[in-house]
Amino acid sequence: MDPLVSILIPAYNAERWIADTLRSALGQTWRRTEILLLDDGSSDRTLAVADTFGSKRVRVATQPNQGAAATRNTLFSLCQGDFVQWLDADDLLAPDKIARQVGAAARSGDARTLLSGTWGRFVYRPGRARFLPTPLWSDLSPVEWLIRKMGQNRHMQTATWLVSRQLTEAAGPWNPRLLVDDDGEYFCRVLLESAGVQFVPEAAVFYRASGPASLSYVGRSHRKLDAQFHSMRLHIGYLRSLEDSERTRAACIRYLQDWLGAFHPERPDIVGEVTRLARELGGRVTAPPFSWKYAWIDALAGPGLAKRAQVFARRTKAAAVRSLDRTLWRLENVGFN
Repeated sequence: MDPLVSILIPAYNAERWIADTLRSALGQTWRRTEILLLDDGSSDRTLAVADTFGSKRVRVATQPNQGAAATRNTLFSLCQGDFVQWLDADDLLAPDKIARQVGAAARSGDARTLLSGTWGRFVYRPGRARFLPTPLWSDLSPVEWLIRKMGQNRHMQTATWLVSRQLTEAAGPWNPRLLVDDDGEYFCRVLLESAGVQFVPEAAVFYRASGPASLSYVGRSHRKLDAQFHSMRLHIGYLRSLEDSERTRAACIRYLQDWLGAFHPERPDIVGEVTRLARELGGRVTAPPFSWKYAWIDALAGPGLAKRAQVFARRTKAAAVRSLDRTLWRLENVGFN
């Protein structure tokens, strides 16, 4: 078994990180790879930096801005691989990530097996990435994987997967309507077509946490809130198509409850839809209470101001953590040089 693996990189305004990402792709110990990078109309020097890596192994192209999902669809239409490795433009692969999963695929012998691996979150220093196991880090059937994902509010990072071409074609294209959670919805469809997930613990991915700049950040954007709820409804439909039982409905209700805080109180229309959907599933959801730090604001000025204060505090803390990590990263680089 000597399959070709296509490493597909959608890139938008990733000038600071794209060189490291490409080096991690080129550094794979599995040498049968093609690397395709598609710049989605960046306004910075992403394309110029990527062009310096252009070679027989690295193909670089550009297009007017169309969004991440449409860019991924174009990339797949251009690739020739027997397997697909999706890689965001600021994340990194461990050198043996693909080799480990190709080996597992060979031992499985089933092109419908979906390969996953470990992932650790970092900001500037990948050596400080924290790999925190979750209930999804296991061999699981599609229905068990979705029950754990939705019922326990878990996720897998996009680059952890290695997907056969057969599974990729069966799942269909990425959904350009989804401004957020397009990866969550997409891999639900991959799961539905799969024979199950095989977890490869040695296959590691380094996920850069970029905060509000991340495409996955929802915040208070009404368009992103609409997209998030649309993805949630699709998730529920996918799980129930596999098994419509008391336990799957319970996982769906828990999923709705966990996300209700994202919509309350700014979007009463979505809150109403979430409440109605929970009733249809045989349960109920309640508005999440604020912690003691913000409950007094809620009592005095209402939930809208309390939530804004909560979000501001979290973003301020995260920005401080990123700033400290950036400073330490720079000091380490000065010391190294």
